[in-house]
Amino acid sequence: MRIVLGVGGGIAAYKSASLLRLFTEAGNNVSVIPTEASLRFVGVATWEALSGNTVSSSVFDEVQKVNHVRLGHEADLIVVAPATADLLARAAAGQANDLLTNTLLMARGPVLFAPAMHTEMWAHPATRANVQTLRSRGILVLEPGVGRLTGTDSGAGRLPDPEDIFAAAMAAVDIRPEEPETLPGPLAGRTVTVTAGGTREPLDPVRFLGNRSSGKQGAALARAALDAGARVRFIAAHMDIPAPDGVELVRVETALELREAVHASAPDSDVLIMAAAVADFRPDTTSDTKIKKRDDGADPVITLIRNPDILAEAVQHRTAGGEAARPALIVGFAAETGDGSADVLEYGRQKLARKGCDLLVLNRVGTSLVFGQDSTEVRLLSPQDSESAPPPTYAGTKTEVAQRIIARVEQEFEAALSVR
Repeated sequence: MRIVLGVGGGIAAYKSASLLRLFTEAGNNVSVIPTEASLRFVGVATWEALSGNTVSSSVFDEVQKVNHVRLGHEADLIVVAPATADLLARAAAGQANDLLTNTLLMARGPVLFAPAMHTEMWAHPATRANVQTLRSRGILVLEPGVGRLTGTDSGAGRLPDPEDIFAAAMAAVDIRPEEPETLPGPLAGRTVTVTAGGTREPLDPVRFLGNRSSGKQGAALARAALDAGARVRFIAAHMDIPAPDGVELVRVETALELREAVHASAPDSDVLIMAAAVADFRPDTTSDTKIKKRDDGADPVITLIRNPDILAEAVQHRTAGGEAARPALIVGFAAETGDGSADVLEYGRQKLARKGCDLLVLNRVGTSLVFGQDSTEVRLLSPQDSESAPPPTYAGTKTEVAQRIIARVEQEFEAALSVR
């Protein structure tokens, strides 16, 4: 396969060398087109050595080969990593002031952008508008990773891991979507964001507070949404299984990182499914070094503080945005055990009312129940349910249950659109 790898002018350009290696080791012929700015970070010699091809950023090199036309025409796939805010803006505007933007205008196959920039740049309305413009043209723009950025800042804006970009790029070639208007069903061409896995809250560089979530149910929901024709953004905390092929993968670790990713994703999502097991609490301080056993035998004292309620915040932000605010449908998950005060269903109903989401998937959890298992049993709660009539129960493998949940999501989403 003939791939063009565009490299934007950001510090993350060095990571694209690993991405190039993944492409070439998979047997692809890769032409690297760096921007002039990117060559301040990684030089031509590196790209030529790793690709085995001549590298240029100018339309005036090898004019006889008409590279500004030929490269885009011949490419089976174009990947731009890192895609800076400037490069996204130029691509959205259709500019052609260097070899890379010329090639993008000539593209006939799939095009994928992997953004990398500071959090404020990614969240800026101009960047969000540019991303929306590109996506409306059928271009795949991944969500950036969440975590440590240049300097001491942290947030959304990290270049996704090269392995994740590679997987998304291969899926873009293998599963090239049809135009949204030709696909059947209410989720066809829609953006569904799914969170999955369990967050981990660090105590020190070695230890963390976590939970038993495997990510299996979230992965099954993502696959079911893909089968329904949706474009799926998958925000993954710790998982015991790989992310599904064909999703836009965003990796997070902590509840605060997941919160950043959800807030960044929600404005252009049609459906938000919060299947991740998010820690309710985190340590108020994290030690920079491993916590040691003390010679005097004293036990360490760990003070926990409350994490933000990400699901409730997503609902509040939508409410504040008015009738046309997105996502149109928000689905929460609740893992309950029941106790002497109330049973699992009662706690689920209380949570649904407290969170304000459109649907709530209720699990009864415990030892050898739900977490890590291949089968499950859930109840699907809605604000319109009558307390005298039990909510529907879905039981079976997690794949089967995910398909039934997505079928209900399709119904609720269509109904939500009809009243807007």
